Amino acid sequence: MTDLINVDPAELEKFSNLAHHWWDMDSEFKPLHMINPLRLAWIDEHASLQGKDVLDVGCGGGILADSMARKGANVMGVDLAAKSLRVAQLHALETGTPNIQYREVPVEELAVERPASFDVVTCMEMLEHVPDPASVVRACATLVKPGGWVFFSTINRNIKSYGLAIVAAEYVLNMLPKGTHEFGKFIRPSEMAAFCRQAGLAVTHFKGMQHNPLTGRYWLNEDCSVNYMLATRRPLL
Repeated sequence: MTDLINVDPAELEKFSNLAHHWWDMDSEFKPLHMINPLRLAWIDEHASLQGKDVLDVGCGGGILADSMARKGANVMGVDLAAKSLRVAQLHALETGTPNIQYREVPVEELAVERPASFDVVTCMEMLEHVPDPASVVRACATLVKPGGWVFFSTINRNIKSYGLAIVAAEYVLNMLPKGTHEFGKFIRPSEMAAFCRQAGLAVTHFKGMQHNPLTGRYWLNEDCSVNYMLATRRPLL
C-alpha cells in the first residue's frame, strides 16, 4: 500500500464486519441484490459489456462484478475490505464465474499502475463512504481508456434523501444497519457533475433509482432526488 489510500477506517470496519452476509439475499445486502439487475442492464445498454475489460471500484463482495463477468466482460474488482474480497473470491470459485479477479488495492494506486487500461469502469454505492470522492473520480477517469465509459452511483444530499435513505431505510424499515450512511457524505448531482468535469469526463446521462417499500419494487426513472446513477465518457484523444 502507498500513501494514496483514500479510506475511512470506520467505514472499512463497518463493511468488513458484514462481509459474511454479502451473498445472503435476506441480509442487509438485499437492496443491492434487488437493484443489481437494474444497474447491470443500464450499464450494459450504454457500454455493451460483452468482451470488454471492466474495472469495478469498491466491489465489496462482488455482486455487480460477478454479474458483469457473467455478461461476458473480463472483470477486475478492487476494494480495501479484505474480508469482503475473500467472500467475493470464494463466491466466484464456488459458482464458476468466468473471467473475474479481485485485488486489494486503492483505486488511486491502481491508476498510477495501470492508466488507460479499461474499457469500462464502475463505481457504485461507494463514493458516499470515502473521505475524498473527487479523488476516486479522478482515479476512475485515469483508469478508463479514451472513448471508454465510467459509471457512478451515489445518494443525493437533501431533506428527502435524509428522510428516505437514513431515517426510513435505517431506523424505520430496518432495510440497512443503523449508521450505514452519513448525511454529510451524500453528494448532489451538480457536485458529481463538477467532479467528473474536473477529471476530464463528459457526463452523458443521469438516472434516478426508486423504491416502493410496500411492494418491494425497484425501478429507474428521471427522478434523481435520492438514489441516482450517472454515465460518463472519457473523450477520445
